[in-house]
Amino acid sequence: MELSSGKLARFADGSAVVQLGDTAVMVTAVSKTKPSASQFMPLVVDYRQKAAAAGRIPTNYLRRELGSTDKEILTSRVVDRSIRPLFPVGYFYDTQILCNLLAVDGVNDPDILAINGASAALALSDIPWNGPVGAVRVGFVDGETVINPTRKELSSSTLNLVVAGAPHNQVVMLEATAENILQQDFCHAVKVGVKHTQQIIQGIQQLVKERGIVKRTVQKLFVAPEEIVECAKKLAFNKIYAVFTDTSHDKISRDEAINKIRLETEEHLKEKFPEAEPYEIVESFNMVSKDIFRNLILTEYRRCDGRDLTSLRDIRCEVNMFKMLHGSALFQRGQTQVLCTVTFDSLESSVKSDLISTAVSGVKDKNFMLHYEFPPYATNEIGKVTGVNRRELGHGALAERALKPVIPPDFPFTIRITSEVLESNGSSSMASACGGSLALMDAGVPVSSAVAGVAIGLVTKCNPEKSGDVEDYRLLTDILGIEDYYGDMDFKMAGTNKGITALQVDLKLPGIPIKIVMEAIQQATAAKKEILQIMNETLAKPRPNRKENGPVVETIHVPLSKRIQFVGPGGYNLKKLQAQTGVTLSQIDEETYSVFAPTPGAMHEAREFIRDICKDDQELNLEFGAVYTATITEIRDSGVMVKLYPNMTPVLLHNTQLDQRKIKHPSALGLEVGQEIQVKYFGRDPTDGRMRLSRKVLQSPATTVLKTLTDKNSIVMGGTVPQSSTSSQ
Repeated sequence: MELSSGKLARFADGSAVVQLGDTAVMVTAVSKTKPSASQFMPLVVDYRQKAAAAGRIPTNYLRRELGSTDKEILTSRVVDRSIRPLFPVGYFYDTQILCNLLAVDGVNDPDILAINGASAALALSDIPWNGPVGAVRVGFVDGETVINPTRKELSSSTLNLVVAGAPHNQVVMLEATAENILQQDFCHAVKVGVKHTQQIIQGIQQLVKERGIVKRTVQKLFVAPEEIVECAKKLAFNKIYAVFTDTSHDKISRDEAINKIRLETEEHLKEKFPEAEPYEIVESFNMVSKDIFRNLILTEYRRCDGRDLTSLRDIRCEVNMFKMLHGSALFQRGQTQVLCTVTFDSLESSVKSDLISTAVSGVKDKNFMLHYEFPPYATNEIGKVTGVNRRELGHGALAERALKPVIPPDFPFTIRITSEVLESNGSSSMASACGGSLALMDAGVPVSSAVAGVAIGLVTKCNPEKSGDVEDYRLLTDILGIEDYYGDMDFKMAGTNKGITALQVDLKLPGIPIKIVMEAIQQATAAKKEILQIMNETLAKPRPNRKENGPVVETIHVPLSKRIQFVGPGGYNLKKLQAQTGVTLSQIDEETYSVFAPTPGAMHEAREFIRDICKDDQELNLEFGAVYTATITEIRDSGVMVKLYPNMTPVLLHNTQLDQRKIKHPSALGLEVGQEIQVKYFGRDPTDGRMRLSRKVLQSPATTVLKTLTDKNSIVMGGTVPQSSTSSQ
């Protein structure tokens, strides 16, 4: 991996180019010198895949890059989560990180380069940032860990782990997809990954040292003054403590009680400190609340809902919610409630990747997807219900990665799970994994095993004199929303009884020791097994059969001789079949079609329709080389459409087969619609199944046989064809 800076984009505060193989990403960092109006760290990361980098032109109508793809958004989130924890507390200055894909070789994935590029760009800028970080991908191929595996190696890897590490072997961010990997193998991969991130960090530190970077002095960091914090503590400590130790509160009542205390305290603080800025008043109360909440956990081992540190909330499961759905489940964990539904559709309905995404990621299409929805009513709020946002996309992708390893690869349908969060009080993405697993089993998908997920939280006590080293900590199983808000970590892990299928770790600290990560994995594994036991009481294994009203797939064989008749002119018959019955047809080979029907009733209708189309008893009586009377049904520029018997689909008798003479239009021979002509039958073309007829050959002297379908006994031998009364009928 090669990191360079100082050549491209020199107006940016920081710029770096990272290259691995022939894949290269340029990352720029710009931060304003004037503070933002927002009361949080206003950081925006945008990763963009350029078509030119893959040697392609965009396929949309404008032939240019338009909105962000799912892959771009998910990569932007990974970069954001890796660098955000290292910004100074109270740094409220608009900051933008742009990751620009310069070239892609189809061998090395660019997302790892984007994280390292963002780290280098920030470290080499004057923006205040406590980096650098380093990132590697870890694969597990044939029992061996592989660092930054190629796309080919990754396709046979049972693990896809992204590790972002900080100096002194600290972990900043983890994201993993695994095929039921064992806990000990996973822990080993994390340790190996962190070790290799240190080399990248040292390389960036060397660049920074050579460049002599000096960080800018900001106007101010937006932190609360100590005197206001102390005053807020005196005013509100006992009231807040009483709320946080009252286990009868639920999410809504606790929030209302704290907000009531907040308003009273802020009024007193405004009177006592009239010159204080609004954010100082607000932040002072927040700091007091946060300290009380965290100290209860650290010193008294108490959680606000009365659980001990490793206990789960009450879990209730229900399946087969609605008769008409292919599969459904309701998963309730405390005050987090998720409704999951499973829908089957044809393989044609799989997600098709655009050319650029395929070139970058190697994934052409996927027939399993999970879509996560988080409506505003889930947290008793009002908001716009628009398209999917970045958070929803990220949570859905995590739950999808958790379930994908247990889906059979040869399943004959495209599967879509929708996960709608009806109530939310923490860990809704892991509830989606649990509910999605139950819904799949309810739908009769033969999953290899059930999947459960849980979120582990962290509360730490750090030593400010030792660069914020963690002195003491508590891990919390199955965290509430408030524990996520006031805590230091959101550690989501999903898997089966055997191993791990997905993991995502987000930190608010600038790094934690590997030891804490290992303990969190252990605690999550114990909780996961407990959840699976509860889920098994509702539904222990997939239903043996899919629902009666569910979709069906059948394979039909259409002989080559019937194909034109089956398809119809311009595909008319197939379009009519799909419009009338709702089925979807996809061609497997020359003579085989796959028919997907949304219901068994639709399949029955489709069978009848296909039987009627292909009903062709009379053609079996046609003899090769025999002469028949054909009726002209249509005159075309290229020839005439004729029928040999009443219910036959008209076929084209081309101009070249109408007469010995060369003609440009059938009217030259005086042919009209309804006229009967003699034609010779030469069977069907073996390549395309078309019926072969000729009128021209009858005009040359040859022994022919004249037959009619109305009277099989009427046969005339001779060199020419007489116009007998039988044949004219």
